[in-house]
Amino acid sequence: MYSSYREVYDMKKIKILVVDDESRMRKLVKDFLGREGYQVLEAGDGLEAMEAFYAEKDIALIILDVMMPKMDGWQTCREIRQSSKVPIIMLTARGDERDELQGFNLGVDEYISKPFSPKILVARVNALLRRSNVLDADEHVEAGGIVVDKAAHQVQVDGKDVELSYKEFELLSYFLENQGIALSREKILNNVWNYDYFGDARTIDTHVKKLRSKLGEKGEYIKTIWGMGYKFEVN
Repeated sequence: MYSSYREVYDMKKIKILVVDDESRMRKLVKDFLGREGYQVLEAGDGLEAMEAFYAEKDIALIILDVMMPKMDGWQTCREIRQSSKVPIIMLTARGDERDELQGFNLGVDEYISKPFSPKILVARVNALLRRSNVLDADEHVEAGGIVVDKAAHQVQVDGKDVELSYKEFELLSYFLENQGIALSREKILNNVWNYDYFGDARTIDTHVKKLRSKLGEKGEYIKTIWGMGYKFEVN
């Protein structure tokens, strides 16, 4: 029988297996998926992937490279499809139509050619998990009268629209998703700015100041933890 992947998981616990013989590629993908709150498992070839797949019963998605030693992506996909319908995204350096057709015939759900944008990969992962009913499609985050609509990229405070810049929106979303958790400036920088920013962490303080101002009284929910960073907490 096929494994069921129709359960809605807590996103913080969703496991994704990344299979690639290039450690730098695995790290890149892991960093971007980790930023989204996924738990990422790694494997350097198909044999390691199968070991991880059988050991971890709740893997929600697999990102699989084609060209690998010991057992390539095609063989790994065949093995997995004998017992599971877990979503699979195939990565390849080739842009060959025959490769894509072979992948889809084997049951691959998505096909991405290298080099690719990590942000596009994350978007594909999110979309595929929603289609598989693993992710809840509701993208509203709410706390203390603040409502963040990720899909529409809108914020409301007590029912009134608030105009935020792109980074202010990302920062507020990150705060709401981590309510009550003390967040260091380094952690905020890694998760909100990530690879887009190479500079002083004080930029966070500037954005927090602007965000507090735009949120009005609700800005008090963003509390400063001296010498460390910030914590979002509804009074």
